[in-house]
Amino acid sequence: MQYDLILTGKFYYEYEFKYLELGISGGTIAKIGQNLTGAQKKHLDGAVFPSGTDIHVHFRDPGETDKEDFGTGSVSALFGGTTTVYDMPNNKTPILDYSSFGDKLSLAKRKSYCDFGLYSMFNGNNLPVIDKRSSAIKIFLGGSTNSVLLADVPDKTIRGINEFGVPVIFHGEDAECLQSNAKAEVFNLKEHNLSRPEECELSSAKRISDLKLNHSVMAHISTPDSLSQLSADVGREATPHHLLLNDESEASSWGKVNPPLREKKTQNRNLQAYLDGKFNILSSDHAPHTEREKEEFYQAQSGIIGVETRIPLMLALIQNKVLDTRILYDTAIKNPAELMGLKKGRIQEGYYADFFSVRFSSVQRLNQEKLHSKVPISPFHAFPVIFPDNVTMHGELVIEDGELIEDRSGSHVGDL
Repeated sequence: MQYDLILTGKFYYEYEFKYLELGISGGTIAKIGQNLTGAQKKHLDGAVFPSGTDIHVHFRDPGETDKEDFGTGSVSALFGGTTTVYDMPNNKTPILDYSSFGDKLSLAKRKSYCDFGLYSMFNGNNLPVIDKRSSAIKIFLGGSTNSVLLADVPDKTIRGINEFGVPVIFHGEDAECLQSNAKAEVFNLKEHNLSRPEECELSSAKRISDLKLNHSVMAHISTPDSLSQLSADVGREATPHHLLLNDESEASSWGKVNPPLREKKTQNRNLQAYLDGKFNILSSDHAPHTEREKEEFYQAQSGIIGVETRIPLMLALIQNKVLDTRILYDTAIKNPAELMGLKKGRIQEGYYADFFSVRFSSVQRLNQEKLHSKVPISPFHAFPVIFPDNVTMHGELVIEDGELIEDRSGSHVGDL
């Protein structure tokens, strides 16, 4: 059999590393085996994983490209071992209808280095005008950056959302609870935590379960107590910042995020829940802001960058014997792609040949100045990380030996 290329290496396959040879045709895996012939072989050094999928990024494009755009955001994703991202709809002009979706899709196609999908936002009455090309729907139960709050969801609307047939991702903070705890000004991470307390998330978790949607996910869970409020069929999304940071962090305004960083005890419990396999999605919630917008805590916008560090932070935890490799694979690679109906995240015939390779011995301290975001200031500065050496997308090397070697080659997931 003839292939375009044969990739060889030690692949993470069926939850263990095995030497494999993969025959690649048309950007997908055509054959899995050993001693394959029919094309030139390219060996990938180190440990080779299927590439990551991040279902929760805010690339701020269109409308706020001083913070980020699809070019810089997608390059950051690739350097972090992620070849597919799903961008949230709370742009300066929210993505609520055909027109706004179409405009955003056009610019993303021109700029993106990695594959991507786009969300639309549901505000309670716009379901008839949500673009059918939307990969998922975002619902805000509580206020955040550029959000449009959902008021009520009658049963008829639930049926309509289920018929739409895509996942629904919730920002899970109850609006009434947030309003009753709001403070005119907050000056540090602890005060921000108290102004958006855990009970706002807990009541929101129960509401999400009560809605009886076919495919729903509660985003960026900040306390493990939310898990007990969710029904078994609701997805549970963790973020590295809610697993590894707390309100004692020295990050100051660069650690200001919604939901807030919690107290250290809660953060440790949240991390343990992740290590125990109680979350099924790991996303970055990459949400950049300018230095001016983060200058003073009391007026700082909420959001943390993370699309480039999501997987490298976890790889360092694996190397340090804290995290099981299977947990990272399931939450950052397999499950997000599966949720979105994407043929990635598995070494399986017919799936896209998207991989990243790492050397577990290459642990380093994060130098934020080397990140590729427009505003590369990270609360994870100096944390241990392991970055991929090589990243392959559709069978083509896009990062080789830590250097970007391909021009824009990302596609909308609807075109794959």
